[in-house]
Amino acid sequence: MTKMVGLFAGPGGLCWGGELVGVKSVGIEWDANACATRRAAGLETVQGDVRQYGPKDFPECTTLAAGPPCQTFTTTGTGTGREQLSMVLAYMDLMALGIDVRNDLKQLKDERTGLVLEPLRWALEAHGLGTPYRTIVLEQVPAVLPVWEAMADVLTGLGYSVATGVLRTERYGVPQTRKRAVLVASLDLTAQLPVATHLPYAKNGINDCVTMDEVLDRPEPFTVISNYGTGGDASKRGQRTSDEPAFTVTGKVSRNRVVALDGTELPRFTHAEAGALQSFPHSYPWSGKDIPQQIGNAVPPLFAAAVLRAALGL
Repeated sequence: MTKMVGLFAGPGGLCWGGELVGVKSVGIEWDANACATRRAAGLETVQGDVRQYGPKDFPECTTLAAGPPCQTFTTTGTGTGREQLSMVLAYMDLMALGIDVRNDLKQLKDERTGLVLEPLRWALEAHGLGTPYRTIVLEQVPAVLPVWEAMADVLTGLGYSVATGVLRTERYGVPQTRKRAVLVASLDLTAQLPVATHLPYAKNGINDCVTMDEVLDRPEPFTVISNYGTGGDASKRGQRTSDEPAFTVTGKVSRNRVVALDGTELPRFTHAEAGALQSFPHSYPWSGKDIPQQIGNAVPPLFAAAVLRAALGL
């Protein structure tokens, strides 16, 4: 039976996606609040720094999955990861030659940037132990696609079949528009990305996306006025009605205004509602502090399930 180890496992998006397709997992996560949520959801959890562990600590796991922190790569974050992308790729080349770059990574402006290379360290160590991961699944913001493409070359050299690309979560039943760079690698199958089940969202176009209305139990239609990507400029705030998918759910989701069609202010999204827009069950037991940030950082489970299903040939 396949068991998955999830790096940077957060509150459980990748692991809950695994549950949806029958894959058990153990997740490594350093944040105590996210760990509290995971444990409340019944997910096997190790609280700690991914850099302090390796494949030998989880010998029963044959699948490696990871969604490294995105703050230095996302367009709404610090941008230092994008600025230092060439350094990240150079360190990857050294890793492929068997050179330990952990001390070198400390030269990066933000230590979170180097975490994007941790999945490769795990894959290389597992290969060196003679027990390579049969399947690898990675996801991150679109700016990380060049990293995944370079990593694909390294993995191909180890015998993997690899597929990479940028996918849109609303095409897999998630009631939210969100783009993710994905890598799928397999030693047993021809790697492939999941086949979309829905059309991409298009404003004023033909859409069959799952909408906010369909997943939220609200008594009347509403409009969401988003803060996402506005830089505080009110004139740039986007609006979507409840018969559309949500904007990308971020840690600032609680700042989104929700108004009735006549302009009356309505209650803002609850934690359960924000989680539902990420495709978590309404009953998901969000715990600890900083719950909006936990939700915003999570991988949408329905999207994770689609990628895992394709990666594992389920």
